[in-house]
Amino acid sequence: MKLNELHDNPGAAKKRMRVGRGAGSGKGKTAGRGIKGQKSRSGVAIKGYEGGQMPLYQRLPKRGFNNINAKRYAVVNLGLIQKFIDAGKLGEEITETELVDSGLVRRVRDGVRVLGKGELTSKISLSVTGASKSAVEAIEKAGGSVSVKAAEAAPAE
Repeated sequence: MKLNELHDNPGAAKKRMRVGRGAGSGKGKTAGRGIKGQKSRSGVAIKGYEGGQMPLYQRLPKRGFNNINAKRYAVVNLGLIQKFIDAGKLGEEITETELVDSGLVRRVRDGVRVLGKGELTSKISLSVTGASKSAVEAIEKAGGSVSVKAAEAAPAE
């Protein structure tokens, strides 16, 4: 096998059709666009238009909704916090701003929520918007403490 012997498998690369290149090419003159009309002109794309028939995207039922009042939290796992502590990017006192400064969280959004995935061996003092039960247990088991900021009271169900 030499470099000059390399080639594609038969049928792997298909040459593109060059339209508007003379009658003999099979796609000359109107270049397969028909005669006149909006779609024969350049720069026109009528996406989703079905000739006056109700378009498919309008015929299908709408489903679900987006809750504009939903809280969007930045999520952090304990394993990542431990990794950043080991790397020296975080200390024992950890707040939301320190998580952003260290690069562990990109932006705070509606707050930072800590989840219990991974192992925590360091004794830390954590101040965040929310924490799962497993995360709180793991932090207290390692000898640390968690203070959760009081979020706005959610309506009772």
